[in-house]
Amino acid sequence: MTQEYQSLRVSRDGPVGWLELHRPRSGNAMDAAMLDELPRAWAELDDDPDVRVIVNVGAGRDFCTGLDVGQLGRDKAALREQSRRTKRAELRITGWHCGVVKPVIAAVRGRCVGGGLHFVADADIVLLGWDAVFIDSHVSVGQVTAFEGIALTRKMAAETIMRLALAGRHERLGAARAYQLGLSSEIVDPPETLRERAAALAATIARNSPSAMAASKRALYRALEAGLTEMCQAAAADLVGMWGHPDQIEGPAAFVEKREPRWAPLEAAAPTGAKGVRRT
Repeated sequence: MTQEYQSLRVSRDGPVGWLELHRPRSGNAMDAAMLDELPRAWAELDDDPDVRVIVNVGAGRDFCTGLDVGQLGRDKAALREQSRRTKRAELRITGWHCGVVKPVIAAVRGRCVGGGLHFVADADIVLLGWDAVFIDSHVSVGQVTAFEGIALTRKMAAETIMRLALAGRHERLGAARAYQLGLSSEIVDPPETLRERAAALAATIARNSPSAMAASKRALYRALEAGLTEMCQAAAADLVGMWGHPDQIEGPAAFVEKREPRWAPLEAAAPTGAKGVRRT
């Protein structure tokens, strides 16, 4: 049963779960309520056995315009818990932060600003509407670019991230250039069809073995965090761990019989990233 949320919309369409940032009048800026609700929403979708892929979107014209600095200015205590998590480097904003094992697609339209970059940096796959634009506004409001920029350097050219970080709100990265530099694997035009395209891609991915996808995601994320040889050795355990799994029998059988495979439910898995602790 879907939980109640104030700043998010959580829904399901077959095997696809949707996590929508839902503060359109505020550009989907993250206030204290949203920051409190995000870990619960990620957990709800990741724990749902009927959901195989999660799509993260924003309501209205913008994806996410970062932290709600208006709320911070009015009530510094409102974001005190987020400050504690930031100080301990224990953020709980994105699927990666929360140890989500299922594939996560970020579908971005409009502005993605400041802290909103977390969702793009940490998504497994990023789709961009032609109208998407990225701005790192941290230094323009006296803040430091840290977690988002660091994660983005694993996806695209480091100098571009540095330029965005140092130019602040005076620099904009459009969808076409972001695609060229590796931030996204696809641009959708017209942008009004972005959700439709994200749903189609998610449905395609959902046809695959949940257990094999979780193991593959785990192995690939681990590779971003250490040396090649070490990670290939570690990935051997993920690969061998699937030997004898029912999906390894079902997959070839379905192929031969020309039918859709009937995959086994996803079992509990280790965290996908070194952010580390699989939520409890």
